[in-house]
Order: sequence, then C-alpha cells, then structure tokens
Amino acid sequence: MKQKRPVGAVLRQYGAPAALVLLCAAASLAFPQFLQYGNLTNILRQSSMIGLIAVGMTFVILTGGIDLSVGSIAALSSVIAATLSPKGSIALTVFAPLVVSTALGLINGLVVAKLRIAPFIATLGMMMAARGAALVMTDGVSVHLDNALQKDFKLLAQGYFLGIPAPVWILLLVFLLGLYISRKTKPGRYVFAVGGNEEAARMMGIPPERVKLAVYTASGLMAGLAGVIMASRLGAGQPVSCDGWEMDAIAAAAIGGTQLSGGQGGLSGTMIGILIIGIISNMINLQGSLNSWWQSIITGVLLLFVVMLQSGAHIRLPVRRRKHGAVGD
Repeated sequence: MKQKRPVGAVLRQYGAPAALVLLCAAASLAFPQFLQYGNLTNILRQSSMIGLIAVGMTFVILTGGIDLSVGSIAALSSVIAATLSPKGSIALTVFAPLVVSTALGLINGLVVAKLRIAPFIATLGMMMAARGAALVMTDGVSVHLDNALQKDFKLLAQGYFLGIPAPVWILLLVFLLGLYISRKTKPGRYVFAVGGNEEAARMMGIPPERVKLAVYTASGLMAGLAGVIMASRLGAGQPVSCDGWEMDAIAAAAIGGTQLSGGQGGLSGTMIGILIIGIISNMINLQGSLNSWWQSIITGVLLLFVVMLQSGAHIRLPVRRRKHGAVGD
C-alpha cells in the first residue's frame, strides 16, 4: 500500500533546516570570516530583537491571526525608554515601556477577540496609532538617553555574559519559555486548537477569546522588550526605527514552517527562520558591494515561495508503506 503525504507538509518539516544548513555551508565557503566567533555572535545579536517579536508573532499566527503593530509598538517603547531616562531609574526606564506595550497588545486582543474585528484591520490601526504617538512625543526627532543612565542601560544590548551577548540570552530565555508553554501546557495546546478550528475548540470548552487576548498581549510585550533593547543599543529612542520589523517576524515564522492560516507550526521553526534571515543579511554585508535592500528582495521571494507551498499543500507525494512481515523492502 502507498500512503501519500502533502508536498507542503514535507517541505515545512524539512525545508527550513535544510535551507539553513546549505546557507551556512555556502557562507562559510564564500566568506572565510563567516565562521569567526565575532561574526557569529554579531549575527545572533542582530537577530535577537526581531527574534523576540517573532516569538510573539508565532503565537498570534498559530491562532489564525496577524499582528502588524509590533514594529510601531517597538519604536514607541524605545521612545518611552529614552524619554524616561532622565528620571535616573533603570527600573522605570525598562519597565514603563513594557507596561505600555503590553497594554497596547491587550487592546489589540480586545478589539480582535471581543469586537471581532479582523486582525489585519485591528492591528493596522494600532500600527498607525503607535507610530503616530512616537512621532508626536518626539516631534519626529531622536531622543537621546540620559548620560548618567546610559552606561548601565547600554549593558542590556551591548553587555556580555559567558562570552555571549546579553540580548541573545534574553531571546534564549524567551524562546525556551515559549517552547515550554506551547508544548507542555494546556494554554499552549489551546493556541493550536483555536488556530486549527475555532468552532471545534469552542465546542471542546476552550475559550477562543481568552486565547486570542493572551497571544496579542504577549505579542505587545515582546515588541516592547525589543524596543527597549533597541534604545539600549542605539543610545536613543527613534520614532522612525523598527520599520518593517513586523514583516520580518511574519517572514521568519512562515519560512520556519508556521502555516499562515493557523494551527500548524511552532517556535523551533521560527528560530530557524530568524537565523536564515540573519545569515542572508550578514552575507550581503560581508559581500560588500550589494545594497542592503537585497535582503528585503531575497526574504520576500522566500516568503512568497513558502506561501505558494502552503497553498499548494494538496499536491501529494507517494510514500511507500511496508507490508506487515515484509523483509528487506
């Protein structure tokens, strides 16, 4: 007998890891400095902020939603951090932006879950509002961190622990927590259930509204954390920063195998997607003569290719199944 598997399912399972291995091999052959420790840690540091946003975005996509506001929320978070830095309190500078960004994520969740507004429209409105708020707060110019606080605050983005950049440790902790939640807890299973079939999940006693509320709130928190790290890295809050981060996060999740219609995928694939995007950017930088905008072109082509595979998942590959008792087949 033959059992058939969808092409899309096969490539979602093995395509991203294979692409990452091939990309690393090509980069190491083309650029001898690629495998140097400083370059590898730089890739991880550069990818950490998008990675944090992608963790939250993955949960949102798994429920069948989307969050277009994360880049703007991150920019607003960086502006709030820089604006509050003259107060002289690192705790206030870090946690106040996180509270605001979490509240904005909660609003997204309420609009999507309670008012039943399409996620694209709801988060598009928040994207415009958050970016506008950042511009109004700063009159469109960068706000520099207070000098007295800058040295200690910059450790958040520029510090090292055991030879690894601090933002990478933050991403690792968030990733492991998200992985545990998605694989080992009931709320994690509820996310997949809601994305797979919301009405069936409701009939099983799972409250889709609460699940959506939770994932959009978490997405706002992750965006705020990325914005605080960005302010630490730049030494300023920039209202025009973080532009397009939402697209990079969506692309990372999709490239990693998370189905944009919801219900299938996970954080492991998203992290692979983040690394793929980060390595592509690094290769362009190492090449030297190519414009950095080529990253957007290559990432866009990859995303389109993945979406085409997902939409063509009805195409099937034959897989031979052994008969019981067959030997040496």
